Amino acid sequence: MAGELTPGWKIIGSYFVNDAFVSVGDENNPEDSSLVNAPEQGGSLWTTYEIQSGNLQGLGFGAGLFFVGDREATLPNDLIIPSYVRADAAIFYKRDNWRVGLNFKNLFDKKYYESQGFVLRPGAPFTVLGTVSVEF
Repeated sequence: MAGELTPGWKIIGSYFVNDAFVSVGDENNPEDSSLVNAPEQGGSLWTTYEIQSGNLQGLGFGAGLFFVGDREATLPNDLIIPSYVRADAAIFYKRDNWRVGLNFKNLFDKKYYESQGFVLRPGAPFTVLGTVSVEF
């Protein structure tokens, strides 16, 4: 869901439920096992506010949470990757056709793990990303 609560104040929220499992098993992948890296639930909530008038028009701030539930790391299901909640934030300034911003990912330096196929790796620590963009 997404919407604008008042001029300049936007909110975006998402939530999912996932029931991914092995429907036809074999000796390495037992039937009804949960699929690798498929959390049963997850979601996010993000909000931004951009000042609409005055000397600070175009200055904006954002904050949000990102949730990933427990998920299996292997088939058969021998190792669970624990759930986590990550907090992010942003500050930006927009004027005419350009924008500058700073994004702050993992504000509280939460220790978490990501999985891609058979590779399990630590999630990114507290990170700051600066951007400059021009639209033409």
